[in-house]
Amino acid sequence: MKLIDIAVEAKADAVKFQLYRANKMYVENAGYANYLGQKKSIYDIIRELEVPYEWISKLKTYCDERNIIFLCTPFDEESVDELEKVDIQGYKIASYTITHLSLIEHIAKKGKAIILSTGASDIADIENAISAIRKTGNDKIILMQCTAKYPAPLKNINLRVIPKLIEKFDVPVGLSDHSREPSIAPMGAVALGANIIEKHFTTDNNLPGPDHKFAILPDELKALVDNIRKLEEALGKELKFIQEAEDELYKFARMSIYATVNIKLGEILTKNNIAVLRSGKQKKGFEPKYFNFLLGKKTSRMIKKGEPIDEQSIVGK
Repeated sequence: MKLIDIAVEAKADAVKFQLYRANKMYVENAGYANYLGQKKSIYDIIRELEVPYEWISKLKTYCDERNIIFLCTPFDEESVDELEKVDIQGYKIASYTITHLSLIEHIAKKGKAIILSTGASDIADIENAISAIRKTGNDKIILMQCTAKYPAPLKNINLRVIPKLIEKFDVPVGLSDHSREPSIAPMGAVALGANIIEKHFTTDNNLPGPDHKFAILPDELKALVDNIRKLEEALGKELKFIQEAEDELYKFARMSIYATVNIKLGEILTKNNIAVLRSGKQKKGFEPKYFNFLLGKKTSRMIKKGEPIDEQSIVGK
């Protein structure tokens, strides 16, 4: 429950668990994974980390009480059916499950939102998985750009594919980030249009288990969520307009054309007696784009230094 509390305190929207059984994930003689740095069977590691089914309802209830979304990644049909008992809101599909189309269809038929990770896959894999989901009538799909490396070097995160995935599949796209760096990849992903950020977190990078070494710590998670919220505000809208916050300086520093010396009635305007200057609190004159038009014009009145050159200042319009 402590990890749920950490996610709540960090103001994350959701917390995700994994539900698997070793005998439904790996062949028993799968051997050991080099990246873990230990010569222990991956089958045995997974078996030791299995979450008892009876924990699921307790975790879901606690998440509901703390007002945070409960999500889970199932790795087999039985786990999916156990999660349905607690009325889960959505499922995460792990990258290595993307080709397991029968499991994907089993999940999709539940009618819940599906967050599909795409690590170690290509466009054809993604197309096949999306087709399997949509075939069931479920179109609640979110893709996650992901790099299947633990930890993932920043040079391999490949954030630029996010807008391409959005364009090609016309679905929301997020980032499942396995880098140890707390915020660079997630912030870049949000700037490129990502809707969801998934980040592993832990209380101690030295805890046993495959994911702790590259997971971020509670203070880093809190800073990440806070920075993403601020970035979302900074991103604004896909429009260029003069904002209300700019109004003061729009009026004060916007440029106009002014007399730089006292100018007599009937005098010719030249670069020696007029200039483009910031207005401050002075009345505005012609906009800067009319500067060349005004050169050679004759004044229709006496103009004092610092006064604006306006339509009443010249002979002939």
